[in-house]
Amino acid sequence: MTEPSVGMRLNQLPADPGGSVGPMPGGGPDVASSPADKKKAAKAIEEDIEPGTRKAGDFADTETGDAVKAFRDGWLTSGALKKAHETWGEQVKNLMNRLASEKAALRSATTVLQGADLQAGANAQSVSVIDGY
Repeated sequence: MTEPSVGMRLNQLPADPGGSVGPMPGGGPDVASSPADKKKAAKAIEEDIEPGTRKAGDFADTETGDAVKAFRDGWLTSGALKKAHETWGEQVKNLMNRLASEKAALRSATTVLQGADLQAGANAQSVSVIDGY
């Protein structure tokens, strides 16, 4: 029994590219979404993801603060926990900012894209200097 050839083929997509997110042909992610899908995603960020992230960050604040107090300032562990806690706080803040940014982008994407479409349509319908000839 012979092994199948594993040569490189540049003129086609692999049979199973893996990592696909959506139903697009060729396995690519389905990045096209309707205004309703964008609105739904922004709502999920606002009502589920942001509050859950904030709650997890607050829980970590409380637990880490209690641990730092338990070790007191004289222990090396206390200093390491304080540093880790500061890093965690920065990461949570960055994540919350990123979520807010993504939510705003989702909410404005439809407006921006519709505006671009309308402008392109208006430009296409404008009178050309060639029309006078």
